[in-house]
Amino acid sequence: MLYEIQEEIPLFLQEAAASRQMQRLKNVGMNCGCEYTSLPGFCTIACYSRFEHSLNTARLVWHFTHNEKMSLAALFHDIATPVFAHVIDFMHGDALKQETTEKGTAEIIADSREIQTLLHRDGISTNEVSNYHLYPVADNDSPKLSADRLEYTLGNMINYGFSDADTAVSILDDLIVGRNEEGEDEIMFSHAEKAQVFAQAMLQCSKVYVSDEDRCAMETLARLLKKAIEAGIVTEKDLYQDEQHVISLLCTDSYWKGQWQAYCSINEVLVSEDKQGDDWFKVIAKKRRIDPYILHEGRLSKIDQNFQNQMDQYLKTSQDVWLKGIHHGK
Repeated sequence: MLYEIQEEIPLFLQEAAASRQMQRLKNVGMNCGCEYTSLPGFCTIACYSRFEHSLNTARLVWHFTHNEKMSLAALFHDIATPVFAHVIDFMHGDALKQETTEKGTAEIIADSREIQTLLHRDGISTNEVSNYHLYPVADNDSPKLSADRLEYTLGNMINYGFSDADTAVSILDDLIVGRNEEGEDEIMFSHAEKAQVFAQAMLQCSKVYVSDEDRCAMETLARLLKKAIEAGIVTEKDLYQDEQHVISLLCTDSYWKGQWQAYCSINEVLVSEDKQGDDWFKVIAKKRRIDPYILHEGRLSKIDQNFQNQMDQYLKTSQDVWLKGIHHGK
């Protein structure tokens, strides 16, 4: 774990996390295939899986609510995530909203004997745990703070080297659940100082998610996978196993093994205002953000003009450039 949540994992979460469908996520990464490249900032990061993210999100919901249904919904929220995660959204032409990978959660839960046995024992229906959007502490509309956004921000700010585990714990210690300006439950800060520390690390992470390097790597891998599917090397069904399975399929053929190795060797991204060749591309990706709420004070953007200015600058940053990933010197 990149950081520790002090509260013990309840037995029902341990049991559900042990299901085959959840265990698959141990080999689906949080960094959408970028960690397989040789790009600085990605090639040296620690392993951070969708399983780790999902379990920690569920633990956060349990910590704040002690509600079993909400916690299970949080645990299962990425159960349908394909290999390389949002790369598959890119492959389907959905880099801007990144929603095509959200389908299938209810079906996977309903088809799992392991999970259904646990749910039936506790008197819980599939519908109550297959859509974490029903529970605002688990998920809510951006730029609000939810357990999902909180977890991956804490994990990535440590993994990218923007902060450390002690700071993550101090942030967690300052958080409570309260009513926001819309009268909705939301995870919020007790003190503005901690909100500012979190918000600065969040902005750094958000810039990574839409950096030229990140967008280039994801689009390059998306195009590689699409061509491999068209060639019959990989199937759409394979995308819902694990990453090592898909990589092994690519590596059974000399040509596709070379394509995968070329992707992994990318260590620089060329950027141009003009298209330089057929292998250059332009991709506009989703900009993730959080505007945390401070108890009795309101949104950070309303009380901290500097943060508001930084957020505005981030949102205005153009992605209207042509990109190409290369191995330096070639």
